[in-house]
Formats: sequence, C-alpha cells, structure tokens
Amino acid sequence: MPEPPAPPDGTPVSRRDALRATGAASLGLLVGGAGRPASALGRAPGEAATPGQAAGITQSVARWCFEDIPLVPFCRGVADMGLTAMDLLLVEEWPVAHDHGLTVSCGDVAAGTIEDGLNEPSNHRGIIEAFERHIPHAAQVEVPNVICFFGNRRGMEDAVGIENSIRCLRECAPIAESEDVTILVEVLNSKPGGHVDYIGDHMDYALEIIRAVDSPRVKILYDIYHMQIMEGDIIRTLTDASPWIGHYHTGGVPGRAEIDGTQELNYPAIVRAIGDTGFEGFMAHEFIPRSGEPLRSLREAVELCAV
Repeated sequence: MPEPPAPPDGTPVSRRDALRATGAASLGLLVGGAGRPASALGRAPGEAATPGQAAGITQSVARWCFEDIPLVPFCRGVADMGLTAMDLLLVEEWPVAHDHGLTVSCGDVAAGTIEDGLNEPSNHRGIIEAFERHIPHAAQVEVPNVICFFGNRRGMEDAVGIENSIRCLRECAPIAESEDVTILVEVLNSKPGGHVDYIGDHMDYALEIIRAVDSPRVKILYDIYHMQIMEGDIIRTLTDASPWIGHYHTGGVPGRAEIDGTQELNYPAIVRAIGDTGFEGFMAHEFIPRSGEPLRSLREAVELCAV
C-alpha cells in the first residue's frame, strides 16, 4: 500500500482517493461486454512461462501507481507486455480489466480503510457487510482476493487490537470460505512518510491474528517495501511465515521507486525465495515510476522478477 505523493499544497492524498478519482475518470471509457478474466491460477502444468510468471508466481501491478495513464490504455499496455493481472481495482473497474483479459488479482471492496480497520469494533459491521455484498460477486467474476486493513492505533494497545481483529475476521472468514475468495490483510510501515500510527506494522502482530483466525481464506498481504522499512530480514521472514501469506507487493527502498539498481533490495533473490516456499499466487508491483517512461519501468520490473 502506498504513501501517495502529496499535491502542491502539501495535503496528503489517500490511496482510496487516488483510486476513486482514477475509477471515476475511467468509467466513461468502459467498453462493452462482460469479458472474461485470465485464469487466477497461473499457468497450467507444463505450460511455458509468460513474461509475467516466475517460479510459480504470477506477477501483477497495482493500478494506483500508474494513475496518470487512463485505465483502458493502461490495461492494454499491461496485457501487451505479457502481464495477466492487475491489483487494487475498485469494483466498478473490474469489468475494464476483464475486458482486456486481465485477472483482478486483489480487489478493493471498501471493507474499511487503512485508518479505520479491523482493530476498532465500531468498524466491524461495515467491514462484514462489505464482504457480504462483494465477495459473492468476486467469486462469480473470478477475483481471487479482496483487501482489508488493521487500522490506525489511536492509542490502542496491541493486545486489544489483536483481540478485536480476530473477532471481526472470525465473522468474515465463513463468507470468504463459502465463495473460495481470500481476504488479505496488509502489513504497512508506520514510520514518518509511511502510514503513521498504523497498528499492523510488524509481522508478529499480523501473524498472531491470522494464526488465531485459522482460516485458509484469511491471509496476510506481505508488502515487501513496507516490511523492509519496518523490520528487514525479508527472506527469512517470508519463508517462516509462508503458510499465512496470501499475496505480495513490491516496491523500491528507499522511496518506493523502481525496483532497480538504485535501491537496496535484491528482488531476484526475493522472488526465488518466495518460489522456494511453494507459493503459487500473485506478486503485484507497487512502485511509483520515476523514469518518465512508466510502462518501460514496469516492463523492466517484470523482466527482473522473471527468474
């Protein structure tokens, strides 16, 4: 999840605001027909790898990072480079991706927000109702994952946030299990410049909750960028936590720029380590391109990770 760049007046922009602005602009560009998404299961045994697949992982891309490109041309460009999936699309945007043969690898169904999430009981009814409303539709149109968040701390002790989150997710889990759709809860950094005050900023916190919920359809969205900032030790952590991780995000550290030689993470080694765990889901690129050629930056990231 991002820390979107602030506008000239310095006012922070939330990821949901960026997504909704992009979605509203793209609705007028919807093309006819329901379309069919690409398979959410990756390539079949024995099938040759595409540029977007590596070590059993299917690469994807977070829409919000490329919001300067209108949605339809962006879908076209993504599909043309061999990617088969796109991340963090709003429900009304799903048909656009599907019409271009793209799986929505993780859908945003407005089940809470980064700030108002699972840790606060007053948010639970809205989160549950969002999943009740949208998970059956996600299953129908082959969206395999939907996202939610742990929420801001606001002075709350970890133990209280953990207990509250477990209680809510235990109500959500049967909804997801009945439709074979996975609920992903994202870990984010809480340092200045990140999501300050976010309570789910370490894997120990997330793992205590996800293990207690104990559902095959409730997993962690492991954001490599955010966890490198908070705690590092990426390969050991994702290896040990692999049974509870359902999705990955990338991003260059520092600055969330391209995942190239300007940053500190060795993504080919990380991708190989993810593959070694037997993971067969999605890894979405969630970096903000700085090169001036965003699709070229994305293509280079995909090629870098096709190991």
